[in-house]
Amino acid sequence: MALDPPLAQSPDEVRALLAPLRSDFSVAVHQAGNAFAVGAIVRVAHSFLAREIILVGEAPYYPKASMGMEKYERIVTVADDAALLRHVKGRPLWAVEKERARLSVYNVRTFPPGVVFLFGSERFGVPEALLAAADEIIAIPMYGVNHSFPVAVAAGIVMHEWARRYFPGRAL
Repeated sequence: MALDPPLAQSPDEVRALLAPLRSDFSVAVHQAGNAFAVGAIVRVAHSFLAREIILVGEAPYYPKASMGMEKYERIVTVADDAALLRHVKGRPLWAVEKERARLSVYNVRTFPPGVVFLFGSERFGVPEALLAAADEIIAIPMYGVNHSFPVAVAAGIVMHEWARRYFPGRAL
């Protein structure tokens, strides 16, 4: 259940309050190409208390789409693919990519501790080099003639699937 907004506290104080509640996953977004979508991912990642949000590349995100949640989050920007791999070294990197998936997100037995979920752009997906470096490639099943989810929706589905498994007692 969401916490009551600590309106009288600074963003640093709120981040400190949230630190022990943080989830054991991170979200990485590779060159999304849609500043509004990245802002929405920041908002959703806050709702699931992601450990951090990693943005690959210099493209900005739209803070209004994050509804102010960016000030409570740890957002890390890395320059390129190599910098992303250095930043997440030692943590499992799971790419979310329909065409190259080896596993449905619904068939994952367990998510590894410290997992980093990597999302690509809606237009180009996750680059081949990062797919090759990924420890796992998962997809979200789709039913219909549409061939993709908006990246913010896909991120929300994957974060929800993680939370459903690891926060089962934290219901409304």
